[in-house]
Amino acid sequence: MILPNYDLFVLSAGAIMFGLVLLIKGGDWTIDAAVFIAERTGLSPLFIGATIISFGTSVPELFTSVNANLQGFPGIALGNVLGSNIANILLVLGATAIVFQIEGKAKDLVKDLAMMLLATGILTYGMFAGVFSTGLGLIMFGILACFVFYQYKSDSLDIEIEDADDECVIPSMGFALLILLGGLFALAIGSEMLVKGAVVTGTLIGVPEAIIGMTVVAFGTSLPELSTCIAAARKKSVGLILGNIIGSNTFNILSIVALTAIIKPLEVTPVLMGMQLWATVGIAVGFAIWMLVVGKITKPVGIAMVAAYAIFTVVQYIIPTAA
Repeated sequence: MILPNYDLFVLSAGAIMFGLVLLIKGGDWTIDAAVFIAERTGLSPLFIGATIISFGTSVPELFTSVNANLQGFPGIALGNVLGSNIANILLVLGATAIVFQIEGKAKDLVKDLAMMLLATGILTYGMFAGVFSTGLGLIMFGILACFVFYQYKSDSLDIEIEDADDECVIPSMGFALLILLGGLFALAIGSEMLVKGAVVTGTLIGVPEAIIGMTVVAFGTSLPELSTCIAAARKKSVGLILGNIIGSNTFNILSIVALTAIIKPLEVTPVLMGMQLWATVGIAVGFAIWMLVVGKITKPVGIAMVAAYAIFTVVQYIIPTAA
C-alpha cells in the first residue's frame, strides 16, 4: 500500500518530533550518568565541566550528524552543525537576553572567543576544500583536546556544574550505568528517526535535506542549550550562559564535524556554500566583536537577534539554493 503524500508528511513530521524528544532526553540521561560516574571515580569538578558537560550538550548533534553521514546524507550532518551554531547565538542567546541581560568582560572571554573563531575558520577551510577528510578530522579533534587540556591546566573555565547536579538524583553506580546505556540507546534511535524523517520531509516539500538539517534538525538539537541558558538566566548565572554557548559552538565544529569525518569522510553539500556558510561565519565574527567591544546583550538586542533568526529560517525555504 502506497501512502498519499499528506500521510507520508504527517508520519515523517511525527518521526522528526519523536526523534527530537529521544535525542533531548537521551542527552540528559547520558550527561547525568556520566557526571555521576566521573565524580565517583574522583575526577575534579573542573575537568568534568570542561569535558563531559561541554561535550554532553553536543551529544544530540553528534549522533545525528554521524548517523546522517553514514546513511549517505552529509548535507544533514553539516547543515545540523551550521544551523546549530547560528541558533545558539541568535536564538538561544537572543531569547536568554530577553529574560536577563547578558554581560561579559573581554578579558574573561577573549581566549574562548578566539578558539570559537579558529574553529569557524577551520570549518570554512573544510567547506571550500569540498570534503572533511579523516586526516582533517583527526587534526580538528586534536586541537580541541589540546585546548581542553590547556583550559584544565590553567583553570580558566568558569563552569558552574552544580546546576546540573540539582536535577540529577542517582542512587548508585549500577543505576548510573543503566541510565547511561538507556541514554545512549535513546540517542541512537532518536537520531535514526530524525534523519529518516528529515529526508522524507525534505523530499515531499521539495527542499534539500541539508536545509531541513540546518533549520528543523538544528533547532531541535539546540533545545538543550536553550533550556540550560534560560534556567541560568533565571539564576543570573551569566558565566554559565556565555560559557555554554561559546563552548558549544566550538565543540560542534571540533568534535561533531571532526568525529563524523574520522568515522567516514564528510563531503560538503553545495547548497550550504552560499549564504548558509557565510551567515555562520558572519554571525560568529559579529558576536565575538560585539562581546569584546560592547560586552553586553540587552533585551532590545535580544529581540532583534530572535527576529533575525526567524527571518533567516524563513528565507531558507523561500530561497533554499541561495548561493
